[in-house]
Amino acid sequence: AKKSGIEDIEDFLINLPNIGEQSIETITENAIRMNSNCPNPRTKFIFERLIYHLHTFAKEVNLKTDEWKAGIDFITKSGQMCSDVRQENILLSDVLGLSALVDGLSNAKPKGCTECSILGPFHTEDSEEVNASSLCSIPEDNNLTITGKIKDINGTPISGAKIDIWETDKDGLYDVQKIDRSGPDCRGIIFSDNEGNYKVKGLVPVAYSVPSDGPVGNLMKVLQRHSFRPAHIHFKIEAKGYQTLVTALYIEGDPFIKSDAVFGVKNSLVVKLEKNGDLSGNKSSNTENLWKLSFDFVLAENNAH
Repeated sequence: AKKSGIEDIEDFLINLPNIGEQSIETITENAIRMNSNCPNPRTKFIFERLIYHLHTFAKEVNLKTDEWKAGIDFITKSGQMCSDVRQENILLSDVLGLSALVDGLSNAKPKGCTECSILGPFHTEDSEEVNASSLCSIPEDNNLTITGKIKDINGTPISGAKIDIWETDKDGLYDVQKIDRSGPDCRGIIFSDNEGNYKVKGLVPVAYSVPSDGPVGNLMKVLQRHSFRPAHIHFKIEAKGYQTLVTALYIEGDPFIKSDAVFGVKNSLVVKLEKNGDLSGNKSSNTENLWKLSFDFVLAENNAH
């Protein structure tokens, strides 16, 4: 008993709730009752509902032992695929739509504010400030001017907002996915100016596949789904007195815009690229391969609901 962290097993057993006869009809109630001594109300509530819905699911589909075992094996293999740069279990949550659902529940913004979108697994804490510079280390890859304004719900500019931006390279890989990564690339931090304006150069984003060589990839094949995310750029925006905004902008016309593998796309976050834009906003014949993305982010005040 001491190996379980229980000093006095007799006293512990006395305080446990009694459970009744075990049957298909009573097992759910018994499992919930067994957890009723949990001192944390939120934890107790979560596991009560988890057990209820888990058991209801098993009954609804008449889950068989071989199917249950296949599920356990899947979870085991998914855990074995995890590493410092890859989280297969988060990917599973992503492709089932759970990540996007939890993100929406946790980060809902007032009407008129920019909507949230999932953070994803590739945000890092080592991004560097790149004001008036570029996100990508290869100069010719910076073919997109990203510009706009940070403001509140009333249109008041927000100065000094910290804007953390990250995206893949032209091959659809984030820097942290590369074995030879020597530092941050295709990512950076900028700040809005006194008028709330921001501007930086980056790469026209490309669609890419989420990791598909593991259990989650196999699951998607079984379900006849593709593993692609539409072209997008991630943003995390922080400003004093305002709620942090984690979102992404998705490129109009991308073939995967209506079937994002992880359900991150929202209509309000779909943007159209303008051709021939440069950092000064000029258009000329020698900027045929340059593009411009303009978007104003609207932040919610800390006390807004």
